[in-house]
Parts: sequence; structure tokens; C-alpha cells
Amino acid sequence: MYKGKIPHKWLRGRYDTEYLDTAPHMGEQQTEDMPVSKGPLPKEPESGGKEPFGAEIRLTEEAAQPAKTPEARQQRKVPATAAVKEAPHPSDMPEGLISGKNAVLEALRSGQTINRVLLAEGQNGAFLNDVIKKCRENGVQYQFLPKARLAKIAGPDHRGVACELSPFSYAEPEDMLEAARLKGEPPLLLLLDGVEDPHNLGAVMRTALCAGAHGIIIPKRRSAAFTATVARTSAGASAHMPLARVSNLTQTARALKQAGLWLAAADMDGQTSWQADLSGPLALVLGGEGEGISPLLKRHCDLCVSLPVSGPVASLNVSAAAAALLYEVKRQRSTDNGHGV
Repeated sequence: MYKGKIPHKWLRGRYDTEYLDTAPHMGEQQTEDMPVSKGPLPKEPESGGKEPFGAEIRLTEEAAQPAKTPEARQQRKVPATAAVKEAPHPSDMPEGLISGKNAVLEALRSGQTINRVLLAEGQNGAFLNDVIKKCRENGVQYQFLPKARLAKIAGPDHRGVACELSPFSYAEPEDMLEAARLKGEPPLLLLLDGVEDPHNLGAVMRTALCAGAHGIIIPKRRSAAFTATVARTSAGASAHMPLARVSNLTQTARALKQAGLWLAAADMDGQTSWQADLSGPLALVLGGEGEGISPLLKRHCDLCVSLPVSGPVASLNVSAAAAALLYEVKRQRSTDNGHGV
């Protein structure tokens, strides 16, 4: 059995318990289908390096037998360790690479700078025609690759398409306020404090776009940055939703208050969201999965709002809480404008 250490970066993933050791277990009862090894097992690499996680050492009866003559040694094919290259984990994929049908198609529609589009061979249908059409309209190169090769580049969940973007360009909070002013709408921003799961960040971006928010602000530390996982989880929303990354979230919160926004922190001890007035210029502050909103940032908030929960679970996932609060804001603003709900 392979006894090497699991790379530490994989332990940060969401599905780390699903990485199983696929090497054959020594000591298992042999059956007729299992080859009998009569020779010595191969030695450990002298370099001191570890075998790739998940690699298998396959010994045949012929290769395991020691060679009797120098000529036989030259003719005999000694099997090397199968250097199986694992597909990259989504969190290890390059920052400028996104995959998935919706994410790639929305990137093409939004006019982002795309270096090239990678397509899996053997596809057909309306989606493929749409991608090729958009590539030709935007002057973007596209290339067909075998599915196995595309999986090595973009991971196993590529859905048959991936694209290489130019480095992601973060927005500025001032740009978000200006976008709201041009639309004639009261600003609606989200401040995410300590949201480290890229799936949650992508889900929040998708909901924020649908609910009419003007931007999301995250800190540079203790937060998920924009990655291929964020783009794929957002289902293309990341191509349209401005995302700002600031050095000090508390300082940014103070600047937003000076610009006329109210800060509402999502907190279990706050008043129920539909009892609070959320119709004006607003920035919703939500905390991460573990520690929540930092005490210093919470002290700068003007009010705290909560979502009542039932049952043994005491709180909602941050993306679910963001969805509920954003649509409560949308409901109140629609009612104030006389459109009803």
C-alpha cells in the first residue's frame, strides 16, 4: 500500500475524504486472477522522493523473475512505476482558466479578454455551435482536444469546454457606487468577511447578480479569491458581477458609511430582516463559515438583521443567508416603488 503523505494543499479541498488510495494492498488474499510475484519487489527510489499519490506498481510474473544472463537483462523489460498524473483539483487550477458550459458562454457574451477556448472532441449540438459562433464574432481562437487531455488541463468537471482568460481584473468600490448612480438606483453592496470557500463565493456572486446588487467586496486575507471554481460555481455570473478586493475591510466599511450607505450585519441577535428598513443605500455584511463577522467590523455596522430558523441547525450557510437578505431588500424596494411583491 502506498504510504506517502497526502499533499497538504489537497486537505484544504471540500472533498478531501473522497481521495482514496488506489494502490494494491499488500497482504490481501491472492486469487487466481492476481499474478504471483516470484521475484523481489522493486526498491524505493534512491532520490528519496515519494511515489505519486494513486500510482500503481504493476508486476508481471515474467518481469518479476531475475535475469540469468546479461543478454537477458537487456532484453527483459523492467516495469517502471506508473507515473499517473492526477487531474488538477479545482482549487489548484490556474486563476485564468475557467470551465463549464455556462461559465464559458457567459464569458464570451460579456466581452472579456479570452486567449483561447478549449473544446473536447466528439461534441455536437446547439451549445457547440453557439460557442464557435461567439468565438468567431469576438475573434477568439478555439481548439479541439481529446477529453483526457482537456481533463488534465481543466480538471475532470470541465463539461467539455474551458477557456483561458486574461488575468482577472478586480473592480474598485468607487466603480460600484458609480454604476448604481448611473442606473438611478440606491447602491446595494455585499461585504464578505472571512468567506474562504470558493463555492460559497461563486454562489453569492450568482445570487447577487440576480437580485440586482451592484458589487461584492472581499478582503485580501482570510478570503477566497477569484478562481476557476468561483467562476464555475457562479454559472457565468462572475463575468457580470463586479468583485473588489481590499486590504482593510473595516476601513472600506467606514468609507462606504461616509458615502451615505447604511451597513447591515447579518447576525443571529439582530432584528428580523423584514422588520428592518433595507430600502435605502445599503451594504450587507456577512461573515464566513467559522468565525463570522469580526467584532471590529461589526461595531461599525449601523444595525444587525437576522433570519429566523427552525430546528436543530442554528444558522444558514452564508450563500443561503445572502440570498434571503438580498431578496428581502429587493422586496422592500419594489414595494416602495409601488410595484408590489
